Amino acid sequence: MISQAPTIFSLQAPKDISLNEIETELNQIWQSYGITGADGGLPAATRATTFTLVVYEPEETQYLLAALGFYNGPIDGILGPQMAAALRQVQVKYGLSETGTATPETLAILREEFAKRQGSENVTYNFSPNSPTIADEIALRNPCRIIALFPIAGEDEGVKAQVSAYCPIQKQSSSTLICCEYITLSGTAAALERVGGMIPALLIGGLPKFLWWKATPDPNNALFKRLAAVCNNVIVDSCNFNEPESDLLSLQELVETGIPLADLNWRRLAAWQELTAQAYDSPHRRTAIKEIDRVTIDYEKGNTTQALLFLGWLASRLEWLPVSYKRENGDYEITQIRFVTQDQRHVEAELAGVPVADVGEVGGDLIALRLSSTNPQADCGTVICSETGGCMRMETHGGAQSAGLFQQVSSLSEQKAEALLSQQVQRWGRESMFEESLGIIAKILKSGE
Repeated sequence: MISQAPTIFSLQAPKDISLNEIETELNQIWQSYGITGADGGLPAATRATTFTLVVYEPEETQYLLAALGFYNGPIDGILGPQMAAALRQVQVKYGLSETGTATPETLAILREEFAKRQGSENVTYNFSPNSPTIADEIALRNPCRIIALFPIAGEDEGVKAQVSAYCPIQKQSSSTLICCEYITLSGTAAALERVGGMIPALLIGGLPKFLWWKATPDPNNALFKRLAAVCNNVIVDSCNFNEPESDLLSLQELVETGIPLADLNWRRLAAWQELTAQAYDSPHRRTAIKEIDRVTIDYEKGNTTQALLFLGWLASRLEWLPVSYKRENGDYEITQIRFVTQDQRHVEAELAGVPVADVGEVGGDLIALRLSSTNPQADCGTVICSETGGCMRMETHGGAQSAGLFQQVSSLSEQKAEALLSQQVQRWGRESMFEESLGIIAKILKSGE
């Protein structure tokens, strides 16, 4: 196998420093490089001029991979091709299913091996500046500063700081290197919380500031509250929520306190929302939309957030008020929700968690949805699906009215969190439609029997 040429130029590989030397060290990197490149032999480099991204990464997979020698990119909590390759290497070595993702079995092996080596040999992390980095999606056209907060298990030995800078080399242009500055802070959760007061000073003044909180946001977490208060957006990804219903309620609490939230999982619904709106664009269907009183949504079993977010969006647009919520666990996770319309008509919605053999990277992806009416004269039946099988299931799902319109959602590569994140950092502030949908979801969950 022929190895690929390096895709980045490293201004500075990760260097251990004390906390109060971070800014001085970053300035020194740029002074050493010079405005026109080292010795004039390299193109000019652009320093962070777009935004600061703070990443809180509670998942230790990347750290374990690095410590055991499988991964040698920057530890920043952002999943990418190099980390996926490292996971596949572990899975091949230990005879696990080769998924390239951090399955529970893979994580168990990593923890076991790390525990063994801690007692018998020195476990170190070695960075290779020639490796493709995992933040390319974000840094490729955005010279930014990324501050990675990396809570790790073990004894509280304070916070370890590293700084680095690297520049993805763009094939289309070699006149300027667009560079990202990295600040990595690692230590126990308690240690990171102690230095939380220093972190706002590391955010670049006058530029947008984003917090990507990769754990479930906790309104009572002191570090989260401190960082959320100084950032233009708090970014989450609800496809990773362990307890979707209660975690969505936590998001609603944050909205009520004025925190500007963005959910990457909400972005994944854009195509579904657009196709739904298009289905009722024509004048006669626009009037018939009020006849919808049956909603069926199929999603990949395991995480209800996408289904709830779509239903919350639909109900907020059509002004439906939730009156009851009931969930049944089984082979199919069935959730039944009843609404009442502004003219006192009843709407019944069913969310079905469908077992699938090949679960993708995004938990709870929508499979298909059906909008229909018990009124046989209403021309409002619509089926939207992500695959032919989903459409066929919806077509035979039953009901008084056959679907009059079929739409199909194309598979989109940009559903990965890193690509969605690179889009999200182009905007900031509060998102009214998302907040309205969350408000409806909170009312749905609180109407449970």
